[in-house]
Amino acid sequence: MANGNNNFEASLFNTADRLRKNIDAAEYKNVVLGLIFLKYISDSFQELYDRLDNDEYSDPEDRDEYLAENIFFVPKDARWKNLQAKAKFPEIGIAIDDAMSIIEKENSELKNVLPKVYAKPNLDKTSLGQLIDVISDIELQAQKESSKDLLGRVYEYFLGEFASAEGKKGGQFYTPKSIVKLMVDMIEPYNGRVYDPACGSGGMFIMSEKFVEEHQGNIQEITIYGQESNQTTWKLSKMNLAIHNINSQFVAWNTEGSFLKDSHPDLKADYILANPPFNQSEWGQEILVEDGRWKYGVPPKGNANFAWMQHMLYHLAPDGVMATVLANGSLSSNTSGEGDIRTNMVKAGLVDCIVALPKQLFYNTGIPATIWVLRRGKTVQQGKTLFIDVSEMGFMKDRVHREFAPEDIQKIEHVYHNWRKTEGYEDIKGFCKSATLEEIEKHNFVLTPSRYVGIPDEEDDGIPFEDKMADLTATLAQQIEKEKELDEQLKEQLEKVGFAL
Repeated sequence: MANGNNNFEASLFNTADRLRKNIDAAEYKNVVLGLIFLKYISDSFQELYDRLDNDEYSDPEDRDEYLAENIFFVPKDARWKNLQAKAKFPEIGIAIDDAMSIIEKENSELKNVLPKVYAKPNLDKTSLGQLIDVISDIELQAQKESSKDLLGRVYEYFLGEFASAEGKKGGQFYTPKSIVKLMVDMIEPYNGRVYDPACGSGGMFIMSEKFVEEHQGNIQEITIYGQESNQTTWKLSKMNLAIHNINSQFVAWNTEGSFLKDSHPDLKADYILANPPFNQSEWGQEILVEDGRWKYGVPPKGNANFAWMQHMLYHLAPDGVMATVLANGSLSSNTSGEGDIRTNMVKAGLVDCIVALPKQLFYNTGIPATIWVLRRGKTVQQGKTLFIDVSEMGFMKDRVHREFAPEDIQKIEHVYHNWRKTEGYEDIKGFCKSATLEEIEKHNFVLTPSRYVGIPDEEDDGIPFEDKMADLTATLAQQIEKEKELDEQLKEQLEKVGFAL
C-alpha cells in the first residue's frame, strides 16, 4: 500500500498500468520509463530555451548554450510538445523512436541508452497516445516543486513498482528503498568516490545524493563509479542518474561483469554500496583462481558471496567503508574454504558491523539476508564487531513484501553510530551486542547475530500462572463444546442429502 507521500505517484502508476493491456511488465517498463525520461529532458531543455529566448544576446537553438549548463539538447522534432501534438496519430510510435534516435545523436553520453520500442506492433498506439497525455499531466501536479523534481520522484517510484510486478527478475535491477537508505545512513557517504560493482538501476547512487543534500553537503564532491552486466538495466540506470542530474560518466556496462572484466581496475573508493546477486554460481572462478583480489582466500566455484566481498575490499581505500547485502549463508558457511575467508577477514579487523535483516524484504527472494559493514583503517572499536538483529522489525507493505519504517532505520543507524562514537551505546538483549574478537573466536567465527545478541526477555504482564491456565482451559472447553455442536449440524445436513455418518 502506498503511503500518503506517494498517493500521486501510486495513482499515476495505476493509470499507466491500466494502459499496459497484454504487454509483459518487463517490456512495458521500458516504454513508460523511456517516456518519463523524454519528458524530463524536454522540460529541462524548454526551461533554458525560454530563458535564452528572452535574452536578446542569446540564441535558444545554439546547442553550446545547453552544453554549458549541463542540459541535454533536444532537437525540435523530439521536443515533448511536438510529440504530444501527434499523440492521437497512428504513427506516434515511429515519431517517438525517431525522437529517441536524434536525441542520442545530439548527445553522445546517451548513445545506445534510450529505448526505441514504440513502433512495435504489440504496443497499442491508442494506449500509447493516452500514456503520453498521462505523463503530460505530471507538470500540472507540480505545486511546491518543479515538474523536473516531480518527474524524478515518479521515475523512482515506477522503478520500484515495476520491480515488484516482475518479482524475481525485478530484484535483479532494483533494491528496495528502505534497505538502500539504511545502508547509506550507516556509512554516510558525504564526499569522495562512491562505488557499486553491481549497480542495477542506480538506487545506491540516488540515495547517496539525497543523503548529501539532506546534510547540507555538496553533491559535486561525490564521484560515482559503477558497473552493470545487464545492458537493459544499465540503460535504466543511465536515465535514472540523468534525471537526478548525477554524472554517470563512470557507470560502465559490459557483458562479462565485474569479476571477469573489471571496468575500474585502479579505483580505490571511499565508500562502497552494493547488493550483488545472492549465492551466484558459475562466476568464473576457474579463470580467476590466481587473481590478486583474493587476499583472504580463493572463493569457491559454486558461490560468489566472498568473491563479491573481496572484490569490493580490493577497491576500498585505506580509510574506506563499505556496506553490502549478502545471503545469510555467508555468516556461517564453512563450505569450500568460506569459513577460512570469513575468519581471515575478522582477524584482519575488517568486520565493523553485521545486521541481520528480516525475510521478505527483497523482490527476487523471500529469504532473509544480512548487511555487512566493513571498514579499513579502524580507529575506534578496534578488535570489536557490532551485531544487530532486526529480523523481526519492519511492516508488511503488501501481502508478500516487508519494508522498514523511517523510525526502524533511525533506530538501527543510531545504535551503530553511537557504538562508533563510544558514547550513548549499550548492549540490548535480543537487539544489539558489541562482541570482542575473543567472543567471536569462541563461536568459531560464525557471525550470525542471534548467537551474540541472545533472545529478548519477555515482559511480565503481572497475571499469575494459575489465572492464565484457568482462562485457557475455560476457553478450550468452550471450543470443544462448539466443535460438538458443529459436528451435529454437519451430520444433519449430510442426512438431508442422503448421506449418513
